[in-house]
Amino acid sequence: MNPVCRIYALSAHAPHKILTNEYMAGIADTNNEWIVSRTGIRERRKLEKTQNTSDLALIAARETLQKTGMEADALTHVITATCTPDMLSPSVACILAGHLNAGQVMAFDISAACSGFLYGLSLCRSILAHEVDARILFVCAEALTRRVNWNDRSTCVLFGDAASACVLTGESADAHDSSVLEDVICKSDGALSDLITVGGGTACNYRLGDQVDERFFLAMLGRDTYRHAVRQMALVCEEILQRNALTVENVNLFVPHQANLRIIEAVGSRLHINGDRVFTNVDKYGNTSAASIPLALSEAFAAGRVRQGDRVLLAAFGAGLTWSAALLRY
Repeated sequence: MNPVCRIYALSAHAPHKILTNEYMAGIADTNNEWIVSRTGIRERRKLEKTQNTSDLALIAARETLQKTGMEADALTHVITATCTPDMLSPSVACILAGHLNAGQVMAFDISAACSGFLYGLSLCRSILAHEVDARILFVCAEALTRRVNWNDRSTCVLFGDAASACVLTGESADAHDSSVLEDVICKSDGALSDLITVGGGTACNYRLGDQVDERFFLAMLGRDTYRHAVRQMALVCEEILQRNALTVENVNLFVPHQANLRIIEAVGSRLHINGDRVFTNVDKYGNTSAASIPLALSEAFAAGRVRQGDRVLLAAFGAGLTWSAALLRY
């Protein structure tokens, strides 16, 4: 029997600064038509120079706690999914817990790139299976504009900054925006780890005074990534539906990772889910990695695209390679 894993008070935050395609054309060899035709992206958000990933996380976390009426010291865990932490150590989760005055909670980061939200849901469900009274603050936060190579037009136009936060418990909740995690499947293939990378770790063997080189920044083999993303996202969605004796007709809304409109359309076509049953906001935010799905899910709920009793299918794909699918019931 699966443990009850209830998600509620989902909040999302995107920085106010907007980088339009016209702005991108001024700093890279690109133009609006090229970007839109290949990605569907029209603008993305960028954090301020004085902000870090933990600052975006804090804004989203405070909004979530305000929605729940819960004090931070009532939390048992603070978990952050990110591939762009403030630093290698301490974790964003520890920094966030300190800013929230959460006390001596268990706090740590996970790194599954764009699959971070769904990987995190799987992890939180496992925690709740063993700690039924746990109250988990789960945050996804990314500052990808700090790690893109602005001279690489194939990647710098894709990514933006954002954060989301929610509380997960095994308890019932009266909140109108709560949902239950029905199932989640997470997979990876480390043999393809070179397709998408974000440097800055020990593989970047810098010494004091060395100039930062291309290894520090995000790099992606776009065509291979596209092919694997479409195939694996479609397959894992089919698997999770079959495992739960469901078909696409039982899905009210499909909320995929917002990486590229062409990928979203290709996956939707393979699953035979399209039109109003697919939610997209990639045009406004670009790829915000781990924050992508919860940001889209938050906007879908606010727009009335998700109602009580609806079943929502989620799917993600990211560096690792990692991919995942989940079913939520509202």
